[in-house]
Formats: sequence, C-alpha cells, structure tokens
Amino acid sequence: MRREFFTGSEMNRSCLPGAEKRLRSSHSRGFRVRALTTAIFVLLSIGCNRAARSPSAVTVAFETVPQPARVGAVVVNFTLVDAAAKPVVGARLTAEADMTHAGMSPVFGTVEEIRPGHYESTLKLGMAGDWVILLHGMLPSGEKLERQFELGNVEPN
Repeated sequence: MRREFFTGSEMNRSCLPGAEKRLRSSHSRGFRVRALTTAIFVLLSIGCNRAARSPSAVTVAFETVPQPARVGAVVVNFTLVDAAAKPVVGARLTAEADMTHAGMSPVFGTVEEIRPGHYESTLKLGMAGDWVILLHGMLPSGEKLERQFELGNVEPN
C-alpha cells in the first residue's frame, strides 16, 4: 500500500482544475502591487528629502493706483528691500495678473525699476472681481524671486 502526503498547495493543484494558474496569477498580481507601492514610496522619499532652499530674505510690498483698483489700466508698485532693509537694486522682474476663477486669460506686464528698490508695472485688468498678482524674476544675486499678492474687489469702471 502506497501513501502520499500532500502539502496544502499541492493538494489544491491536484484537486482543482486550473487552480495552479489562478494561484500563480494572484501571486503575480500581489507582487506587482507591492512593487508599485514600493516604487511610489521611494520616489516620494527622494522628492521629500531634497535640501530645502531657504526663502529669500527679500521683503516685497505692493500697492496699486488707483486705490481701490478698477477695471482697465492699473499701476502696480513693488518695493523690494533686503534683510538689512536696504533697497534691492537691479532685479529683473515681470508681473502677471490672474483672476481667482477659471475662464479669464492672464494679463502680463513688464516691470521697470523707477528708483532704487522701487519697481512699477502697468497691468490692464479686463474684468471686475478678485485677482492674484504674481511677481516673477531674478535678483541681482542670481536668486529666483516668486511672490503672490491678492488683489480683491477690483471694481467695474
């Protein structure tokens, strides 16, 4: 008399037709899910571990003329000072105005230095409502400058 002993997986393979294929398929799927999860975790870890740049020590203030801002040409004045409260001279800047809701094209303007540390741009706002002014540029030190300002309640003309 011959006796055979089966392990659990051998019994499943011998007793159920197609069981071995389904078993391999589920193991393969589980491996792919674990591999994908691990890859995402590694990529996020790399992205989060980059050396964080310290924000610029430059302070930027802005004001608009007319006050309150109205639809049409609006002059935006920016004042840039460094950590020692000295004017930042020679920055290369551009201004962009976007409505806070979708559907309106952004408005762009050049920014000119009118005196040391004081910069001016004219933006043509085409609609009443809430706007965001973005100041982009490069400081004389080569450092990138990005600032955002809220310009709420632009009035109709």
